[in-house]
Amino acid sequence: MTKINDTHVCDFCGKSKEDVEKLIVGENAAVCNDCVNLCVDILKDEKIKNFPKEAKLLNPVKIKEYLDLYVIGQDNAKIALSVAVSQHFKRINNPSDEIEIEKTNVLMLGPTGCGKTMMARKIADYLDLPFAICDATGITEAGYVGDDVESILTRLINEADGDLEKASRGIVYIDEIDKIARKGESASITRDVSGEGVQQALLKMIEGSIMRIPSSSKRKHPGSEMQEIDTRGILFICGGAFVGIDKIIQHRTEAKSVGFHANVANDTDTNKVYQDLTTKDLIKFGLIPEFVGRFGLCINVEELTVEQLVKVLKEPKNSLIKQYQYLFDLDGIELNFDSEALNEVAEKAKELKTNARGLKNIIEKALLPYQFDAVDLVERGLKSIRISKDTICGKPAVMIFDKKKNEQKQ
Repeated sequence: MTKINDTHVCDFCGKSKEDVEKLIVGENAAVCNDCVNLCVDILKDEKIKNFPKEAKLLNPVKIKEYLDLYVIGQDNAKIALSVAVSQHFKRINNPSDEIEIEKTNVLMLGPTGCGKTMMARKIADYLDLPFAICDATGITEAGYVGDDVESILTRLINEADGDLEKASRGIVYIDEIDKIARKGESASITRDVSGEGVQQALLKMIEGSIMRIPSSSKRKHPGSEMQEIDTRGILFICGGAFVGIDKIIQHRTEAKSVGFHANVANDTDTNKVYQDLTTKDLIKFGLIPEFVGRFGLCINVEELTVEQLVKVLKEPKNSLIKQYQYLFDLDGIELNFDSEALNEVAEKAKELKTNARGLKNIIEKALLPYQFDAVDLVERGLKSIRISKDTICGKPAVMIFDKKKNEQKQ
């Protein structure tokens, strides 16, 4: 039988009960409050050192390889984003007493449905970090109807299960950031509570400061309890379509001319136009200079081609084709798509200017009748469905039945 500690001495440091504030005595050992505090500090230090420290996680090449599994194309944006994330965590994991490395937030521009949100989400998954997606359109200045800017951090803390230390090293993606642009160049007698006012409210948070937010996950109230979170270790990625900024860039870069030899802008060169983006274009679009200056890296995602949209349908690990094939397989139906059908889906999405976001809507519309009748069709002996180009255009799909089972059902 193990001897019980009856001497009232800390088994770690040897101090007696009279020499410490509190001595916790167990059945087989005793520990003082000083040793407990020391252990807590050691665990906190180790937690910081190990987050994320592995060379694999901080290697931009490995990050891009992981993004390639889920996002088609956008190589330039992937490389830039991978380097930005890698450098960001090198900075917070290796602080220097002599050099203060500035924070690098990321601003992504480009058409809707081209992978902006997906890239940010998959980087958070790769690093196993709390990741919060927020919509800028619902944010207003403090005191007005809507969400305060602090609600962004509240969502991040909730994703981290209330762990402030983990949340302070997470990633925040603010979508539709172009929707908080100033409503006009001229002064207005009414407050721009969801435009320039929100940009000003976001300045300190994005740059990096100690933010005070309600502990109850509600709006600020004079009597509510507050908690503090340091945003210097939070990576902010903002994305938006910035519809119309290409016209601003073209107006600046193209020489004005008239007559038969005038330079006419080509709508198909939108990707090239974004490459000439400058901070002046963003300011003219409606972002205030102080807000633009908080982003050390501005990258653009390119509009997807028909060939890339076809790859989006079938190549990623979570591709739409694999998802629908899995769902039909649960009912015992084999689902196949012709290559012409995939091309038709991609071309329709291209025409609608919805890119990858529109692919699901087109496929869902074509498969809806067969999803509705799946159980009855299986009872009649349905074995497989082949989706052709005609099916995408509204005609029936080719269905293959088990002849014997179908005859028995009839």
